[in-house]
Amino acid sequence: MTQNFSWLHRGTVEIFPPSTDSESESLEQRLVTTNRPLRVKLGIDPTGYDIHLGHSIPVRKLRAFQDAGHIAVLIIGDFTARIGDPTGKSEVRRQLTEADVARNAQTYLDQVRPILDFDTPGRLEVRYNSQWLSHLNLGKILELLSTMTVGQMLAKEGFAERYKKENPIFLHEFLYPLMQGYDSVAVEADVELGGTDQKFNIAVGRDLQRHFGQKPQFGLLLPILIGTDGVQKMSKSLNNYVGLSEHPAEKYQKLQGIPDDLLSQYFELLTNLPLDQLPENPRDRQMLLAWEVVKQYNGETAANEAKEAAKSGGKEGAVPEFFLADVPQFPVKLAYLLNVSGLCKSTGEGKRKIQEGGVRLDGDRITDVDTIFESKSELHGRVLQVGKNKFVRLLNK
Repeated sequence: MTQNFSWLHRGTVEIFPPSTDSESESLEQRLVTTNRPLRVKLGIDPTGYDIHLGHSIPVRKLRAFQDAGHIAVLIIGDFTARIGDPTGKSEVRRQLTEADVARNAQTYLDQVRPILDFDTPGRLEVRYNSQWLSHLNLGKILELLSTMTVGQMLAKEGFAERYKKENPIFLHEFLYPLMQGYDSVAVEADVELGGTDQKFNIAVGRDLQRHFGQKPQFGLLLPILIGTDGVQKMSKSLNNYVGLSEHPAEKYQKLQGIPDDLLSQYFELLTNLPLDQLPENPRDRQMLLAWEVVKQYNGETAANEAKEAAKSGGKEGAVPEFFLADVPQFPVKLAYLLNVSGLCKSTGEGKRKIQEGGVRLDGDRITDVDTIFESKSELHGRVLQVGKNKFVRLLNK
């Protein structure tokens, strides 16, 4: 009986290497013929303190492998994070301290917990790559370096651009793909998941496994999610993201405004709903997407409450609530608060609204773009307003 691999291919851009002839093995064949659960690797470098929906896509695919009976190997790159993945970077990344990485790693685990199966025995391994990378001696590092040429490294997207522009490339950055590749050797991965920008790093893992006498892993590549602006990839720096740790009402508010032409991609990558059974009306699809995603991370009750809050926010005279619980520790600038509360699309827009005299707190106009609040208690219960018709009540819960 032919197995249904729709879960494998949903949202998948590429599986490599492809099966090109009758003698080569496909990933589907390995899934069927290997008499053990496959070991499926996903590496996460805790270089920041939170995760957005774009980051969740490979984690969701990892869960799909779990549900199919395979072993999810989640690697927390507490060692590689100290270097930082140079992929797509035009300059060297700031190196983090061990304390930074440890703090970020714990927040990452907390945020992916609603996605992965942490409870079924044998279905999840959480590994920290400092367990093996911190113990590599100079001889082993030289062996890793000997598997690649400088030309191969400079062919990597990002390195090539920086070299052409004569931007500095530091030698420790060359070690990053090799260290991430060595993770695959250390955990004996059968499959590695990643975004389309990770193909080079995953291919290095295949080469190193072959070098160390292991069967090379398959690479499964997933798309980069377009952000809420409908134009650029989802990113905190572009203020077009939906964070996993954001308040349910914030997530719902952002997702119900996703552009129509992105809804199909969002449903495919961020939900398990049948794509041929979605509502025809775009507005209904937006609200279903928002409700479904909030339910995944915060539960059905929270999703229903967020839906009702969004409805009341559209009624004349009603003031929707914004909870300050997920706002970083103060002091915080008013322009940032305007952004995260949903009153403005970005911090930059918030600054413009303040300069234009369009921002009020409890009816009092604020015109200083550098206005800072020192504590959440001084904001509790107050109403923040932009223009004539956009309000939120700030609650410290």
